[in-house]
Formats: sequence, structure tokens, C-alpha cells
Amino acid sequence: MAGPVIVRSANSFRCDIEAGGHHLIADEPVSAGGADAGPTPYDYLSAALGVCTSMTIHVVAQREKIPVEAVEISVTNDRMYAKDCADCMTASGYIHRFIVSIKVTGNLTVEQRERVLVVARRCPVAKTLTAEIRVDDVLVTDS
Repeated sequence: MAGPVIVRSANSFRCDIEAGGHHLIADEPVSAGGADAGPTPYDYLSAALGVCTSMTIHVVAQREKIPVEAVEISVTNDRMYAKDCADCMTASGYIHRFIVSIKVTGNLTVEQRERVLVVARRCPVAKTLTAEIRVDDVLVTDS
């Protein structure tokens, strides 16, 4: 497992992120009180889902010799009140929905395109988002 992702902030919504040797910025839009210096947390969550979906498709396409030349993933997300969702099991709070649109370039048969869609649903991030999730917050104090 990789090391921790470190997030630092000081007196604003802007967060500086270290992930391995990579440095990223997250922020909120001006309309939400941020400076729009980087993507929002939900943008990063959507990106994680899109990247994982693309990587999963490429891994399986290479293994199964499916002639995928390129993949373009578009992820949108929103939330609604659970009570407004006719086909949801949750009855209270919010339901978060991610719509993953997949464009595959290559000379694929109809069966291969259907296989790509099945494979996309096996993305580990999608599985994480649809599984029970537990977040344990621990306050660390200076000694």
C-alpha cells in the first residue's frame, strides 16, 4: 500500500496535497468562498472514478486483445434527497450519483463494446464508492 496522502491548509479553503512525489492543489470556487485555485474535493473524487475506470478498461483490453485505441471518460455527479429517489433503498439523507460516460475509440465489435462496459463496472474505485465505507477520524496533537 502507498504512503499517506498529506493535505495542508492555512486559513482558507485552499489545500496543498502531497501524494507520493506529486503536488496538487484543491480549493472551492469563488462562489463558495474559495479562490478557485484548484479542483474541488468532488472534482477529485470524480477524477479518481474516471481514471480508475479508464485504467481498468485498458488493463483488460490489453489482456483480452480488445483493440482499444483510446478511452475518454466524462464523470458528472450530483446529489438528491433520498426521499426524492424512486428507485433507491435509502430513505433518508442524500443519495450521491455519479454518471460515468465512456467513449472508446478503436475497431471493436458490438460484443467487445459490451465487454468494455462490463469491465468498466469492475473498477476498484467504483466498487469502493458502492460498498460500505468507514472513515475513522483521529485527532493528532503536538507532543
